[in-house]
Amino acid sequence: MTNTKATVVLKSTKEQSLKRFHPWVFSGAIKEIEGTVQEGDLVKVVSNTREFLGTGHYQIGSIAVRIVTFTDEPVDSAFWKKKLAEAVSLRRALGLLDSTDTNVFRLVHGEGDGLPGLIVDFYNGTAVLQAHSVGMYLIRNELAQLLKELLGEQLQAVYNKSDKTLPFKADLKPENGYLLGTSEPTIVKEYGQAFRVDWVEGQKTGFFIDQRENRRLVQEYAQGRDVLNMFCYSGGFSFYAMRGGANLVHSVDSSAKAIDLTNQNVELNFENDPRHEAFVADAFSFMRDIKDKYDLIILDPPAFAKHRNALHQALQAYKRLNAKAFEQVRPGGIVFTFSCSQVVTKDKFREAVFSGAAISGRKVRILHQLTQPADHPINMYHPEGEYLKGLVLYVD
Repeated sequence: MTNTKATVVLKSTKEQSLKRFHPWVFSGAIKEIEGTVQEGDLVKVVSNTREFLGTGHYQIGSIAVRIVTFTDEPVDSAFWKKKLAEAVSLRRALGLLDSTDTNVFRLVHGEGDGLPGLIVDFYNGTAVLQAHSVGMYLIRNELAQLLKELLGEQLQAVYNKSDKTLPFKADLKPENGYLLGTSEPTIVKEYGQAFRVDWVEGQKTGFFIDQRENRRLVQEYAQGRDVLNMFCYSGGFSFYAMRGGANLVHSVDSSAKAIDLTNQNVELNFENDPRHEAFVADAFSFMRDIKDKYDLIILDPPAFAKHRNALHQALQAYKRLNAKAFEQVRPGGIVFTFSCSQVVTKDKFREAVFSGAAISGRKVRILHQLTQPADHPINMYHPEGEYLKGLVLYVD
């Protein structure tokens, strides 16, 4: 039934992960490819004994096929609309599509929504699409039209921002731009807080949506505290801390552009508030001598390891960074620490933080273990989807 041009035949015993519904086929598991195939094509995947296993997008690289269905069915416009409708339905169930105080959230989360290679973030009527696979990129216009059909008046525009996310070997020379409608960079609301978002020039799709619930938790701990927000980007943690009643909040980022954005966002929410100050500085340099200056420190660095070969170096960086925070924070202080690197597992991250605590010699206790919010669902059969890890720690 599948509308595919080629068949990927797996080596003997390599079908087991697909039978457990893991959505990736690695290149080393492939015995042969029957027919001609180009990157982005839909291919049928079968076992060495010709048992049907799934249909997915073929790509060049370690992950050779991203499975979009484990059922032998046509993968056509009706199929994609059904998949997108399921993703939209989940966000409605979460109350996000009809919320009065939050209009920014993730609408499609790749493997977590059964749409591997596709990310769609929603910003107050504009959907920002990122294709991480050639297959999803090639159907981007169709996906935009289907989203409009599903969301109607709630969706004014769809912007494609895939130039940095597609595999470089594909040589597609992608250009960002509107697939449907037009819109201007806008101000969005998250739990009533205002954020200036620029999906054209900003990082990721314009904003780090995945920290929404963790930002709100910072608010609960901020009362009467002196707060340091490292790697602040657009300042989200900073003004949740201010809303929570912090005495002072210092935002630090190595990017002057990020600091400008933080200052703009602080003014949107807390005009002329003397409690906030922002600094352009390297994190390790800034944290060298801040002993007893802060009693709430937030460490939300960019991904230290984007590839497995950078894992050891990344874990060393997490260890040093956390050790420095533990050494410097006041007694009775709180440290929020995160990793957004997919290749850094929850256990590896905790080991790095444990090592940092041991180096500091301080007594450290775990108060919360944090992850990504519900609009970034984790496919039970794809544990790699749990990329955001966080700990809230009390330091005596």
